[in-house]
Amino acid sequence: MKRFPWLLTLFTVPALAFLIGLGVWQVQRMHWKEGLIDQAELAATAPPAPIQSVLAETDPEFRKALIVCPGLPTAAFVELQSIHDGQAGSRLISLCRAPGVDTPFLIDRGFVADTVSARPRTAASTLPLSLLVELRRTPKAGGGMTPAASANRFYARDSVAIGRALGAERVSEFTLFALASTNPEFGALTASAPPAAFANNHFGYALTWFGLAIALVGFYLALARRQMTAKDQMSSKDPS
Repeated sequence: MKRFPWLLTLFTVPALAFLIGLGVWQVQRMHWKEGLIDQAELAATAPPAPIQSVLAETDPEFRKALIVCPGLPTAAFVELQSIHDGQAGSRLISLCRAPGVDTPFLIDRGFVADTVSARPRTAASTLPLSLLVELRRTPKAGGGMTPAASANRFYARDSVAIGRALGAERVSEFTLFALASTNPEFGALTASAPPAAFANNHFGYALTWFGLAIALVGFYLALARRQMTAKDQMSSKDPS
């Protein structure tokens, strides 16, 4: 009579449940990420509105807004190392103290290639500039491998450090990206919002975990059959 492989089953069942659980979790993550992508696309197509109205929305990320930034064309800036269309360069980040908004914003004025040494001039000014921008939540600052900032050059969007470098102890959780040039006289400055970073690889991850679960089942069946066959052979040789 064949004996059931209880010990093997005891180890296999929890492992199988774990792998299936990871696969289901990745499917759930996939649907969540798809919802974020749909939300971002819907927000990006909404018509621009004054910044105060946009900030009053439940989630203003990816919304386009109209804002007034006094003195922006000649405002002080720091440089954020970046890549644009495969070209290395810097994004110029300034401070925007919009009338009627308590917390100042960091505003990304655009990209300048490393091949261009010139920069917009800086000077004290309070002349208002009306601008079309897109709101993005500032991502977490870089990890341990990110080079430290030096002078006015940064290598990660560390909003706290950048804000302090520009004279603000506190800045909004949203970074503004200029969608029109803040310095038309300086053609090397390209105003743009980078593509939304929504990598959705969860379907592939789910297939991996479910595939491992199937492989585990196959391994279990093969090993269980081998063990049961070996026990039968031992029993048939037992003279008792």
